[in-house]
Amino acid sequence: MEETTIKVLLVDDHEMVRIGLAAVLSTEDDIEVVGEASGGQEGIRLALEYKPDVVLMDLVMEGMDGIETTRRLLQQHPECKVIVLTSFIDDEKIYPVIEAGAFSYLLKTSRAAEIAQAIRSAIKGQSVLESQVASKLMNRFRGPKQAAQPHEELTEREMEVLRLIAAGKSNQDVADELFIGVKTVKFHVTNILAKLGVEDRTQAAIYAYKHGLVE
Repeated sequence: MEETTIKVLLVDDHEMVRIGLAAVLSTEDDIEVVGEASGGQEGIRLALEYKPDVVLMDLVMEGMDGIETTRRLLQQHPECKVIVLTSFIDDEKIYPVIEAGAFSYLLKTSRAAEIAQAIRSAIKGQSVLESQVASKLMNRFRGPKQAAQPHEELTEREMEVLRLIAAGKSNQDVADELFIGVKTVKFHVTNILAKLGVEDRTQAAIYAYKHGLVE
């Protein structure tokens, strides 16, 4: 069965980079460079015209940068796979272009064989990330978990007591409504104040309203 040729569009404002990429990729039997663009607007126009399978996208270009170009291109040609090919690995570029829909992220120091393989992998639905970029992304998602809110430490019964306190109920009212003793209510109130880090019932009620625990 004959392999389908992968159509590739180059988007880079450096002519020598485009010439070099086109020359290298032309040696691959299953890859065809169908167009070259020197800027974002032209890249989007050529993508709509040639319907490439893969776009090799530079990030830093005059006019529309690679991040915005990626976002707009994928809005109009969503089936395309954008592979970032850049010299930059700073956070201000990595995260926005990934969020814009970039499929893979390579550096221009990558070997020709690595770029060609990334193109083939993209067609198979497999992303390729330069090792430093992969580490940054993993560290970002592996970051410290958000600290639990104080009220998340309350038991169901304590939450019931807090809501009644916020409604202006006295200890006796709470005891009558929950069918428990006043001493038990006082015990719950003490625990609630300690867990919420507040000094009195009024502050507890304010906390409850502030965090949407009562209607």
